[in-house]
Amino acid sequence: MEPFCAAVDWGTTNFRLWLLDAEGGVLAERSSGEGMRACQPGRFESVLEAHLAAAGAPADLPVIIAGMAGARGGWREAAYRQAPASLEGLYQDAVKVDGTARDVRILPGVCQRGKGREDVMRGEETQLAGAWAQTRRSGLYCLPGTHSKWALVEEGTLMRFTTYMTGELFALLSQHSILHEMVTAGEGDSASPAFGHAIGEMLGGAGLTGKLFSIRAAALLEGDAAPDAKARLSGLLIGAEIAAARRDLKAPAEVTLIAGGAQAKAYETAFAIARLKCRTLDGLELVRRGLHGAALAIWPERKAA
Repeated sequence: MEPFCAAVDWGTTNFRLWLLDAEGGVLAERSSGEGMRACQPGRFESVLEAHLAAAGAPADLPVIIAGMAGARGGWREAAYRQAPASLEGLYQDAVKVDGTARDVRILPGVCQRGKGREDVMRGEETQLAGAWAQTRRSGLYCLPGTHSKWALVEEGTLMRFTTYMTGELFALLSQHSILHEMVTAGEGDSASPAFGHAIGEMLGGAGLTGKLFSIRAAALLEGDAAPDAKARLSGLLIGAEIAAARRDLKAPAEVTLIAGGAQAKAYETAFAIARLKCRTLDGLELVRRGLHGAALAIWPERKAA
């Protein structure tokens, strides 16, 4: 079967490419650690073409890209659309990369303005577009990660969103703070009672910074607390995120979680403790769906052919 387009999710540290048929089926795929950071300056086209060649893509196959390739300092800046923003209309502001042998388009991110509410996303909006195309479901979405996004979608429009630096804080605290030694020794399993207890503390209104230091104090005073330190740190940060999202976005009693693997399990456990109903969707499948939908809108003649 002939490919319809190549779809690329180009993050800060990772690169993923799929050759898709006209129905969105995957014909071939590639992935690497050649994210935006590895491609500066001037390596974007060569990295893309190397992966396209390895996947067997025709020389004239068009490419649709989401993510950090469109950031300032990326391959070609794709300016943010302002929320509220139609998820099905992202393709309208896609930018064409000049000087390439093939047609390459980069989708925009979404921004939110307003003093004290400033926020941006780049890549997650395409996952949300895929989620809307798949489910036609309005409501609250949670996209965990280095910078976790919580987004309110109404009838296919991204109304507002908030970013929480949960993953980055976990990395900083576990690698570069006084918690480093005890957290490194811990298991970090979300099935640990320490994880659930920490979630409960934060949902109950505990102060984050004080509870963070309690990890250090427990290790000094009790010694045997260290094996649970990683799970407790994770629980405190995720619990703080959920508590804040409830306030910031007036969270309903149900959340759509876009995640996979251990990360999905951790948030599913946290949502159960918070008494939030949760349905989980796979993020990679959704970004492919969102990219395919944009490609269909940009190149309708290819499907007709």
